Amino acid sequence: MTNRIDTSNHLPNVMVVACHQFSPFHISVPCLVFGSEMLKETLFNVTIVAAESGPIVSKEGLQIHAPSTLTQLASADIVIVPYWRSPDERPSQTLLDALQQAYQNGSTIVGLCLGAYVLGYAGLLDGKRASTHWGLEQDFMQRFPNVTMDTNAMYVNDDRLITSAGVAAGMDCCLHIFRNVYGAERANTVARRMVMQPHREGGQAQFIERPIATSNDHRINQLLDFLRQDLRQHHSLDELADQVAMTRRTFTRKFHQATGQSLGQWLLAEKLHHAQTLLEGSNLSIERIAADVGFQSTSSFREKFKQQFHVSPSAWRNTFKI
Repeated sequence: MTNRIDTSNHLPNVMVVACHQFSPFHISVPCLVFGSEMLKETLFNVTIVAAESGPIVSKEGLQIHAPSTLTQLASADIVIVPYWRSPDERPSQTLLDALQQAYQNGSTIVGLCLGAYVLGYAGLLDGKRASTHWGLEQDFMQRFPNVTMDTNAMYVNDDRLITSAGVAAGMDCCLHIFRNVYGAERANTVARRMVMQPHREGGQAQFIERPIATSNDHRINQLLDFLRQDLRQHHSLDELADQVAMTRRTFTRKFHQATGQSLGQWLLAEKLHHAQTLLEGSNLSIERIAADVGFQSTSSFREKFKQQFHVSPSAWRNTFKI
């Protein structure tokens, strides 16, 4: 973490920003990681800060008593925005100004999950790298074109501005902050007591939903089904174009329209997806799976799988096996 927090003179002040319609899970994550329950000692001063007037109530009806207001962010070492209720809603200028001032004062500013939108609206992420939930990455990039979105990272730390991917990645992010302040040994102890990994291998790519491509052209749809039946077979563009009675050029264009990918890209994605299914639901060896989904060698399969999902096939099986 840039400008590491000095703990020799005081305990770091962590201020968690609470807004109307807050997510109980998201707001509890920093309170749990930085609170005293896990280590039975106080290592951070954690304060809930009300970002808006009136009772702060979640969508489920839970109410938070927030003793502090935005003016107190000026004394924070770490400010955490754990959530935001809607990407379409610009936060109040009072909140945005308070975050900007805290950052200018030297605070580390953290946006967990949709909290990254608040940092984006504040202009803090302009020219920086950031992360948010994979399902909203395209929306985020359109709203904040001056931000470089890391579409795989669990969390991104760029010059005292830290953003995380969705939901559980907030725990990874908070443990990262803890680790940078107090070191790996204490952070690992907290992780073990939370019954989670101190550091998860891989990024968001392993969790992204995979849409099934369809086309208005029944010939393309039938071809996709045909190709999925045996991914071990090699097919040339000319052969497949003849099969659907199209020229090579027309077939290439229509295939891309239907899938958003070239034939080679689509076949690779299908092979890797089928491999995921076999890793999760069978006891077949990695070598057998590589052959069954059409890879010429196990090493090639491992390489392509790691490139796509940022974890090895074995790590995938250990995480997701049914």
